[in-house]
Amino acid sequence: MAYADLKNDVVFRKIFGHHADVTMGLLNDLLGRAGEQAITALEFLPPDQAPVVPGFKYSIVDVKCRDASGTTFVVEMQVLPVTGFLNRVVYNACKAYVGTLVRGAGYHALTDVVAVSLCDFELWPDAERDRAGQPRVPLRSRWEMTERTAGGLGIPQVQYLFVELPKLGDRVPADEVERWVALFRAAPILDPGEMAAVPLTNAQRHCLALAQEETFTPAERDAIARAHEEVDQFRRTVLAESARARTEGRTEGRAEGSLAGRREALRTLARVAGITPSAQDEARIDGCADAATLDRWIANGRAARDAGELFG
Repeated sequence: MAYADLKNDVVFRKIFGHHADVTMGLLNDLLGRAGEQAITALEFLPPDQAPVVPGFKYSIVDVKCRDASGTTFVVEMQVLPVTGFLNRVVYNACKAYVGTLVRGAGYHALTDVVAVSLCDFELWPDAERDRAGQPRVPLRSRWEMTERTAGGLGIPQVQYLFVELPKLGDRVPADEVERWVALFRAAPILDPGEMAAVPLTNAQRHCLALAQEETFTPAERDAIARAHEEVDQFRRTVLAESARARTEGRTEGRAEGSLAGRREALRTLARVAGITPSAQDEARIDGCADAATLDRWIANGRAARDAGELFG
């Protein structure tokens, strides 16, 4: 018995789009809701048909639900760092907010929207923030409008929550949020027998039970495989474009330009793989003037899971 990848389109839809107890558990933990603030009932809403934009098929945005207070949740899983992702998140959240107004009702009838985005890459990489002298964005970050000068809250109707899965790193999960992150990152390699001793919530255990591969039909397994292949094809396309850029650089005879192209290709591959090089790794990339070494690192990017494998 093994678990399917929770980040996969088919798996995510089946679990979080149909089982209210699992989705409520995820939302309550990510949003820090407990006691009187806890979500105790959910109504699943029909998915929106978003515009067809290249690259956005790798995000799952049709898990929409509403709690007893009328708050709408838009839950999204983004597996690749496609261009315009944040714009897409804002678009979906604002569209959901407008959609809460019933025809003929006054604007006072609009209800809050919370957009929850799980990202299998770093949106705000620690290394980049460090270089810019900016504070790091935590693994789970919450965003809403505030008054710019004093920082007072005033317009909370549309809120955003982002969870950057790679920021868990190799550390042992310390709370419910990090345990959810660990499940999303590593479900396929977890040992079901060992998971019995892990302190999981009822929602997390039900999630794993639903993710058991043996519970999926042959048609669902085929769909899961196709979804994985689409993501792999995207990564191969990025690699091919990077190789083309390197070839053009060599053809033009611009040695330094070719090296710069290699460095950019390496960073692109790392980003697609969900790897964020440390400040030391970045210095290593910038300081490398050997084309063969850069090519070797780029080749490693095909299957690397962390910086150690990338630069190995």
